[in-house]
Amino acid sequence: MQTNLSYILLFCCFFFIKFGFSQDIKPIKKTVVPLGKKDTIPTSKIDSILKIKNNDLALKKKDTTVTDSIKPKETIEDIITHVATDYTIQDAKNKTVTLYNEANITYTDIDLKAGIIVVDYKKNTLFAKGIIDSTGYVQRPVFKQGNEESEQDSIIYNFKSKRAIIYGLKTQQGEMYTYGEKTKRVNDSTIYIRKIRFTTSEKENPDYYIATNKAKLVPGKKIIVGSSNLVLVDIPTPVFLPFAYFPLSEKSVSGFLIPAFDTGSSERGIGFQNGGYYFAISDYVDLTLLGDAYSNGSWGFRASSNYNKRYRFNGSFSFNFENNINGIRGFDDFAKSNNFNVRWSHNQDSKASPNSRFTASVNLGSSRFFRESLNQANISQSITNTFNSSINYSKTFVGTPFNMNVTAQHQQNTNTNAITMTLPSLTLNMNRVYPFAGKDGVKKNPIQKMGFNYTMQGQYLINTNEDDFLTSKMFETARSGMQHKTGTNTNLKAFKYFTISPTANYEESWNFNYIEKEYDPIKNEVRTDSLLGFKTFRTYSFGTSLSTNIYGTFNFNKGKLKAIRHTIRPSISYSYRPDFGTKFIREVQQSANPLDVQNYTIFDNSLYRAPSTGLSNTIGISVNNVLEAKVAADDPDEEDKKITLLNNLNFNTSYNIAADSLRWSPVSFSAGTRFFKDKLAINLNGSLDPYKTISSNGSVVRIDEFNPNLFRLTNASLTANYSISSTDFKKKDAKDDKKDKNTTNSGNNPPDIIGGDINPTDRFGPRNNINSSPEDKNKTAELYNADIPWSINLAYSTTYLNNGVDGGDIGVHSLIFSGNLELSPKWKVGYSSGYDFKGGAFTFSRFNFTRDLDSWQFNFNWVPFGTNSSYTFFIGVKSSVLADLKWDKNKPPDRRLF
Repeated sequence: MQTNLSYILLFCCFFFIKFGFSQDIKPIKKTVVPLGKKDTIPTSKIDSILKIKNNDLALKKKDTTVTDSIKPKETIEDIITHVATDYTIQDAKNKTVTLYNEANITYTDIDLKAGIIVVDYKKNTLFAKGIIDSTGYVQRPVFKQGNEESEQDSIIYNFKSKRAIIYGLKTQQGEMYTYGEKTKRVNDSTIYIRKIRFTTSEKENPDYYIATNKAKLVPGKKIIVGSSNLVLVDIPTPVFLPFAYFPLSEKSVSGFLIPAFDTGSSERGIGFQNGGYYFAISDYVDLTLLGDAYSNGSWGFRASSNYNKRYRFNGSFSFNFENNINGIRGFDDFAKSNNFNVRWSHNQDSKASPNSRFTASVNLGSSRFFRESLNQANISQSITNTFNSSINYSKTFVGTPFNMNVTAQHQQNTNTNAITMTLPSLTLNMNRVYPFAGKDGVKKNPIQKMGFNYTMQGQYLINTNEDDFLTSKMFETARSGMQHKTGTNTNLKAFKYFTISPTANYEESWNFNYIEKEYDPIKNEVRTDSLLGFKTFRTYSFGTSLSTNIYGTFNFNKGKLKAIRHTIRPSISYSYRPDFGTKFIREVQQSANPLDVQNYTIFDNSLYRAPSTGLSNTIGISVNNVLEAKVAADDPDEEDKKITLLNNLNFNTSYNIAADSLRWSPVSFSAGTRFFKDKLAINLNGSLDPYKTISSNGSVVRIDEFNPNLFRLTNASLTANYSISSTDFKKKDAKDDKKDKNTTNSGNNPPDIIGGDINPTDRFGPRNNINSSPEDKNKTAELYNADIPWSINLAYSTTYLNNGVDGGDIGVHSLIFSGNLELSPKWKVGYSSGYDFKGGAFTFSRFNFTRDLDSWQFNFNWVPFGTNSSYTFFIGVKSSVLADLKWDKNKPPDRRLF
């Protein structure tokens, strides 16, 4: 706000400092009244403001001590151009120049427009004002310099004493509009302002403004404001500020952040939230430090930073720590916990380096942070069971087929507190090369089509828990190793319609950790020793596949349905892999009985486990089906439309020739289709087992005996997503159809059913629910002729399980629904909920109500029931300039320390 006001006044004053006239100036406007001829407009009226005897803007008489021979310093630095629509009058007697109606003066990069401009080059003053006509006061003086522009009722300026008075100032700087009744410039370093108003409202009659009677401005340094009052719809409010001090700078400035008072709850008492300091370190990086404090001893600390370097990178970092206390010390319900959370997001601009890229997305910390936090109500994080982090660097070696990828990953289960990390994982890939290709890369025969690829992967894997995290103990069970993979394949045509694709693969694994087991007769137990050392094993396999495409077309001579085409893609494959695992099996005595032995391999705790035992001699079978229809268009001149009736219907199974029993694997199937112009997406998948199962020692095992009905459905899942809105019932043009197509929800990308997060640490409020598109700003309410837009997103899910012994059972059976209801162009209601048919209860539910108040916004989010029951209320100014002008109240979910 302070920066906006300073620029307004500085630009106005800069114009008058540079602007000047002398007696020898000749008007450029062709219409000139000769000397001696009576002026069209009486000079006395025009100059009435300028001829006041006691006017403090008038110049003092020339000092008699100064000799006439001294030539005054020229103040004009460039050509002054002045024009007017009606006339330009030069009064040589009174030494004035008057421009009337659409008067315009340009000088260097300064442009002044007004209804009337009067220059008195005897008194060295300038006066500009508007014109009164039937529509009111029009053609107010408008001053423009570069990209800055201000508007005022009138201007009086003395360009020798450099003093000026501006009446009715109105200007915009960024998002801020400034209205000043009277502005007086005393000298180069001091400007006084009377009855000034600040607002971000774009209306001619602002929704609100901050009014102050007086302010003092030191250009380029500071502005000091007296008592200020918030005015809503021209009604003063009890909100007062006794004084304010604003440093003036084009750059961001450091300063204190005022905390919000929180009445809290009986568990933590009263306190303050989000108080701290903002550090404007540079144009590229900042730092915000915030803290919370409560009467029961709970406290929190947060540090966040944003950085951005154009054409290079941008990102953000945040660290949160909270000391949470529940109950009273000494009582049974007293509980205390320390939680932390670290987040880092980094993105590299694609222009920075076309052959390498560095990205980071880090989210790690205490598993209970979002469940116990005093100042976070992140619903999606609190109901998510995992934290995931990834830091990635990739590079392509130009001129070679190689590319490299280095990744550090972190995965944390918030239920079990288990943490898995790779620090790091290195992958080197070689793109497929064709060493036997013909001249200029021509590949005609199977030899020329033979391609080779290579992949090398190295990992340092850590499995630990939250208690041992960031301690030396987390490295004790770390595992490391490298794996090399290479392979080749080719293809050839057989009998014209079939494609044969032989393959060969080789794999070599290096482990730097292994184990040795030994029986301890004293303790009567098996002792396992973890050792460091280089151990390796190798495997290879061969295979081939035979595939083809079968097309069947059914034509129809009547109706709009022209044809149906069925595409079948059958494939049969064969793979062979020798038995590599038997030679790695060792035996160890596990009890006092020498015949009681246990099998193990030295790679049981290594990064890469020993290859599985047994010969693999497998035949694989798969069938893929696609069903499409051709429908005649409504317009005979248009082409027929192709509609997909069945996206896919897949079946896969295999037969192991070398197995002594259970040679057939379960048949897996999947199907998917879309209806109603892709608005309804249905996906089905499951598994069919040909063998019987029995109960043995409390567990279910398969036996080598076929089912009477051949196949038994062991598991199946069905999902359906459907979206419908009020726009579906309206006539659309081609542009609307294209927009709907781009926003259609797919089965793999269901609508957001969680909703936005309640984040009390956001000083700008939950603005994401308020009209964000430019079209929304132009919406107006049409009472009694309401068009209420609405949308509904439905997601249905059900699962079926059957182990063959206990019978079938429904696992999940629920319907999730979400959407929006626009009661008016300014009122919106969002909702997300669902119903669990198996449990007989509603699922997670959330409602949000938003009201666009033009320059203000209102938002209310509510989770009515469940473990995340909470609400947040917010009303405040949209503009980030006055982001602290708000009132918010929130009730986070009940925090229970475990």
